[in-house]
Amino acid sequence: QMQLMESGGGSVQAGGSLTLTCVASESINSGYCMAWYRQTPGLEREGVGLIDSDDSLFYVDTVKGRATISKDSAKRTLYLQINSLNPEDTAMYYCAARLGRCTEYGIWVEYDFDFWGQGTQVTVTS
Repeated sequence: QMQLMESGGGSVQAGGSLTLTCVASESINSGYCMAWYRQTPGLEREGVGLIDSDDSLFYVDTVKGRATISKDSAKRTLYLQINSLNPEDTAMYYCAARLGRCTEYGIWVEYDFDFWGQGTQVTVTS
């Protein structure tokens, strides 16, 4: 059972940047899709972006151009950097892992993820 642990959240002023980290208990190099999600109380969880099993990247429109996802397989670590943060980015951020692809023909398919972290809170103040 893979375990995922996020860190790096905190409070930041609008316009600032944060880098979130997700450390996996097992290798994430063998065919895993790794994704970042976020959720605000009262709203549905939404995807932020992912690095697919072939290392292709996908970002949702709300963060495209501001977010960068990367992976260090040797450290079993996934990263999410978001620049130009705004209050709408305030949420609990989760990483998730799925054995297999997440995208088909460039579209993020809503497959179930096998493993989830506990989340790290990001609060952006204006």
